Amino acid sequence: MKKLFSPRTRNSTWRQLWIWLAEAEKELGLDISDKAIEQMKAHHTVSDEDFEIARVEEKRRRHDVMAHVHAYGQVAPEAAGIIHWGATSCYVTDNADLIFLRDGLDLLLPKLATIIRKLSEFAKEHKDLPCLGYTHGQPAQLTTVGKRACLWIQDLLMDLRNIERARSDLRFRGVKGTTGTQASFLAIFKGDHSKVEELDELVTHKAGFDSAYIISSQTYSRKIDVDVSHALASFGATCQRIGGDIRHLAMFKEMEEPFEKEQIGSSAMAYKRNPMRSERFCGLGRKLANIPVDTSDTYAAQWFERSLDDSAIRRMNLPEMYLLADALMIVLDNVCSGLVVYPAVIRERIDEELPFMATENFIMALVAKGVSRQDAHERIRVLSHEAGAVVKQEGKPNDLIERIKRDEFFEPIVDEIPKLMDASTFIGRAPQQVEKFTAPGGEVSKALEKYAGQMTRGHVELSV
Repeated sequence: MKKLFSPRTRNSTWRQLWIWLAEAEKELGLDISDKAIEQMKAHHTVSDEDFEIARVEEKRRRHDVMAHVHAYGQVAPEAAGIIHWGATSCYVTDNADLIFLRDGLDLLLPKLATIIRKLSEFAKEHKDLPCLGYTHGQPAQLTTVGKRACLWIQDLLMDLRNIERARSDLRFRGVKGTTGTQASFLAIFKGDHSKVEELDELVTHKAGFDSAYIISSQTYSRKIDVDVSHALASFGATCQRIGGDIRHLAMFKEMEEPFEKEQIGSSAMAYKRNPMRSERFCGLGRKLANIPVDTSDTYAAQWFERSLDDSAIRRMNLPEMYLLADALMIVLDNVCSGLVVYPAVIRERIDEELPFMATENFIMALVAKGVSRQDAHERIRVLSHEAGAVVKQEGKPNDLIERIKRDEFFEPIVDEIPKLMDASTFIGRAPQQVEKFTAPGGEVSKALEKYAGQMTRGHVELSV
């Protein structure tokens, strides 16, 4: 991704666009020599020397595109007079940006698919492992570790869909001229509209796009940047959501992100095992999620056919949002490759809360024995409050079950209590839901089919 948004790739892509334009113009009958195109192709990649020539020229001219036109003409003298023929600066700058938007999404999608696949394997492995559910931040009906992971996967599938949609919506700006009217090319081809349209199509297909926008101003609509940034920002929000869950579970000691043998959690507190990777992708996700503020404001601030206040901010925003998304996928892949689950701690936390949750089962069992539902409810209410007071006011373990066993009122179901408190009976259809969601032919596998040959295996290493 860094290479894609590097200065050398950017300016070499400009040169490629000039080559495609010259080839297409020659194919349509304009007087461009073979030698000119040969020289252009021979110097397709911008060298360090070329950058220096462009730097000096840009300082003199205060125009980056014309500086690179000059530098290109120095190494391809036969083409010096036809480079950029009929084009405006946005022919190279905007078409190049569309190529980068497209190719960047093509880099991100298989990485996201890989993360989804790894989380799906984790979900299947832990589909039957009961754990506390939480609503309002408080213990609630049990779920399973695998089912909770499926909540993350479902959100990531939405991100996959959003990014795929943004990718499929992208078109080329093409050959449109200074205000999008193609007037300069109509002049070059002496009023032949068909040749202007054919030129547009030729260059579009050379760039690997199926179609170009029929309507543009000097630039492609900055609404496109808004749409792409929203797709990536939504993924940033998902990362914050997943990271927040992992960090809370680490706080509960139920689950941890990978922690290397010699990793240091704190410079002062040697015992610490901080969830620094999850904290990192929460921070990066927050930054990514806020980029649409910039892209929306930039789009809204454009005047008529174009104003240049978009240039400087886009040179930051476009690479930044892709590099952020790429970094998030690298870190998230690393975390998902090595999540550690602690079943004993999970069971202990369930045992602290299950007595209260099991009381509804006790009521139903008593009713089945002919006891009044209202009498059972009232007796459990009293004992629950007594047990709760012991936990909160005295700091002692939850003794509700012992209280129930000692109470003669519950004698009809005392022998059934162990069965009524089996955690696996409190998870509903969570395992079946995980199976259906992740099974071959299921929602996850269908979404990942097209990436079968692109998803990576193994552990992604982080250097920091």
